Amino acid sequence: MKEEDILQHVRGSMGINELNSMQRLVADTARTHRKLIVYSPTGSGKTLAFALPLLSNVTADAAAGVQALVVAPSRELVMQTAQVLRWAAQGLKVTECYGGHPVSDEQRSLSVAPAVVVATPGRLLDHIGRGHINVSTVKCLVLDEFDKSLELGFEDEMRRLLGHLRHVAMRILTSATRMAAIPAYAMMADAMTLDCLAEMPLPASRTTVRQVPCRAADKQACLLRLLLWLPRGKILVFVNFREEVEPLCRFLNSHHVQAEAYHGALEQMRREMVIAKFKNGTTPVLVTTDLASRGLDVSDVNHVIHYQLPVSADVYVHRNGRTARVDRAGEVCVLTAEGESLPAFVTVDEVINLPEPAPGSIIESNVSTLYINAGKKEKISRGDVAGYIAANGDVPPQSIGKIDIFDHYALVAVPHDVAATLVAQLKPHKIKGRRVMVSIA
Repeated sequence: MKEEDILQHVRGSMGINELNSMQRLVADTARTHRKLIVYSPTGSGKTLAFALPLLSNVTADAAAGVQALVVAPSRELVMQTAQVLRWAAQGLKVTECYGGHPVSDEQRSLSVAPAVVVATPGRLLDHIGRGHINVSTVKCLVLDEFDKSLELGFEDEMRRLLGHLRHVAMRILTSATRMAAIPAYAMMADAMTLDCLAEMPLPASRTTVRQVPCRAADKQACLLRLLLWLPRGKILVFVNFREEVEPLCRFLNSHHVQAEAYHGALEQMRREMVIAKFKNGTTPVLVTTDLASRGLDVSDVNHVIHYQLPVSADVYVHRNGRTARVDRAGEVCVLTAEGESLPAFVTVDEVINLPEPAPGSIIESNVSTLYINAGKKEKISRGDVAGYIAANGDVPPQSIGKIDIFDHYALVAVPHDVAATLVAQLKPHKIKGRRVMVSIA
């Protein structure tokens, strides 16, 4: 693909008119260097940075086989990266592979070789072992968040995977933190290093940090008061252990705060739906483990709350990196019970004592999400869903919000006050000649 075509797609699909300095540096350097190590802060736009050189080396020729691979440490990062590449490379087939959904669906998608595959290490190795994917045609390899892959225990898988990819000409390794050493099997010894950690504006420079003291026995109530005190917007609440996510979420729901839980024990479909509802505005508060501290790309998170103190400076940085994305401002709140001392890596701008909330205070969204049980594998597109609702529902097209299409279902944001009526109106009608089930997610 030509770079000007990629940038045109980006402008149309993502609304990004200009590359930032890091993205431009990566694109320019990749013209003369075939191996790059890119260090850049979380939220700085690394995906688009490597998309330019990667897609510039890919053609639409189906007979060329799989031409580019992106390996990422989590399902969420795989899905988000694949979406960015689809926006940037309209007309090219991009397939994502990750655990938690049927291998057979991915096998069918791989039967006609995609131009680009985005995958987690284990699932990609599985497909290679089964003969579903031929990596001998791969020209470009991206190891995204490589430090996180090693941190999550994928070193053996990465070693075996990269053993199949010794012939790849272009290699790009990205990380939000500097690595003391890069394993020899990554074959990056002669790579050009682009260290943009100092040059890029750090999210911390656009973030206000507040300490919220509270009694240990009163911590849940303190969180509730904080949520009701903060200006309305998207809020991430971080805890350290998944066992604590659901009880905290139930407490908030019982006190009229619309919150959902997100952690690694959720089924894949549930994880997809929770994130989609957080992104489209249905869920104002997401209670989560550090699973959401990397790879969760939501551009408009207003507040990050550390309900429990982060266990390391790295965790603190990546949690905070979910807000103040790219060039936005953000707020961080750190709850501390008596006997808890702020770690040295936490610097606060203000200590606040919370007022009691006004009687009857609630946090709820004016958006609901409709579930439709047909998706990409049923050849359903966003345009199909929008047309289906506009033609059969009593709602103006401009009121239809974000539409997400997954393998076998679709989610669409609509005004809360018409959601139930829309379900009743849509049920008798077919979409592309197919009868579907419609409900509120």
